[in-house]
Amino acid sequence: MEKSKVLIHVPNKDNPILQKVINLINENKEVQTLWKVNNINAIDRLGMSDHGPVHFQIVANSAIRIARLLKEADVKFSLKKDYNLDFNYSELVIFLASIFHDLGISIHRDGHEEFSLFLANNLLREILSFLDVEERVIVTSETLHAIISHRSGGKPLTIEAGIVRIADALDMTKGRARIPYELGNVNIHSISGAAIDDIEIKKGEKKPVQINITMNNSAGIFQIDDLLNSKLMGSGIEKYVSVNAFIKRKTEKKLLQEFVIER
Repeated sequence: MEKSKVLIHVPNKDNPILQKVINLINENKEVQTLWKVNNINAIDRLGMSDHGPVHFQIVANSAIRIARLLKEADVKFSLKKDYNLDFNYSELVIFLASIFHDLGISIHRDGHEEFSLFLANNLLREILSFLDVEERVIVTSETLHAIISHRSGGKPLTIEAGIVRIADALDMTKGRARIPYELGNVNIHSISGAAIDDIEIKKGEKKPVQINITMNNSAGIFQIDDLLNSKLMGSGIEKYVSVNAFIKRKTEKKLLQEFVIER
């Protein structure tokens, strides 16, 4: 195996088209190289956290986890509602948007969402060539919609796009803030990111999806409110998701014991 090659893994759960695409992605040198270029721009040139395969792996797994919890709660997905395509295709769209949504950073951080569209469109034509024409066009279009909807102010029109938008925001634990912090980029983003210890996505009691966030410092509230809450509101699936944040340190518990987002 090439040293630069990073394999993407998500739990397949008997979805043959998803597994086929995962295999194709992991063997695609163009995708691997774009991810490498992404991180040259993001980490080396801009001092940001990873925006390559590590980020995409986290987003894809979070998104698939949310999708399966919604399916378990009998939420009807947009591809089923609009095209009568089963959940396997919704998972495929969610996975592809998760791993392609930031490809445009290989060109520039500014406007990267739009740049991601034409890069992903070319790749999707090749990767999805095993599907019939109608299925390929639908999956491609829905994936591109989910990609553009992750931007600031994006307005997802599908369940699938809303899931990707939220999953993108969930990549915010302290390990993910370490690169900008160690490079000397000490600001509210890096400090609040360093305050997030753990994120758990589980089946909720009142809503299908419960997101539990463990913090070591109340500065993490900025990360939750500025990043996660802004992505959650307007996602189209906020009614299915609850977010709880907890502080585990005794000295901080006096300041804040629990922060709950409920809509």
